[in-house]
Amino acid sequence: MNEIEIIKNQIKILNELRQNNNPLVREHVNQIREKYRIVEEDSPRDISRYNVPDATEDEIENNEGKPDDTSQGYRISGGILVLHGDSSKDVELTTDDKIAFQETMDEFVNEVSDLANFGQLNVYKNNVDWSGLVVDFDVEFYLTIGESNGIYLSGEMTKIDENYLDMISKLQTFYEKFKSKWAKILAGRKKTKQTNK
Repeated sequence: MNEIEIIKNQIKILNELRQNNNPLVREHVNQIREKYRIVEEDSPRDISRYNVPDATEDEIENNEGKPDDTSQGYRISGGILVLHGDSSKDVELTTDDKIAFQETMDEFVNEVSDLANFGQLNVYKNNVDWSGLVVDFDVEFYLTIGESNGIYLSGEMTKIDENYLDMISKLQTFYEKFKSKWAKILAGRKKTKQTNK
């Protein structure tokens, strides 16, 4: 049997197991979907879409007929910065936003871990949040400033050793810089908004 036939045979077996609704296979498939955020076309999940410069979307209205907050996503050096506001003027990218985001990603790589997958960084009126994965330890992080300051971590069966504790220490040091940098951005956005009125 050549390699192509072996692969076809394995795919056939997997499809048969999946079609038979084997509970162990179904559970494993769901865990993989959750971990890698895989969504099938027929899945009832709600997916947020952002109008990253290549695409445009109509303004979405909520059930009361009022327009939802406006959001605009920007791809910067492989990361996504999403600005949220009440109007399109609130979600315009400034040079300060762009520089702060680039510096934030660079500082994380240099100071915490060079093996990281970054989620989008969200800038709202009163808070900023950013998430990602530290690949070395398979630990998800969530940093937020504003209404609920803090560092939040999520991981399964994480081994607590010197390297892990060192990463936590580096993450705490990085968070102080993150908090300072993005608090200034929030303050600048509020100041700019007030002077534009």
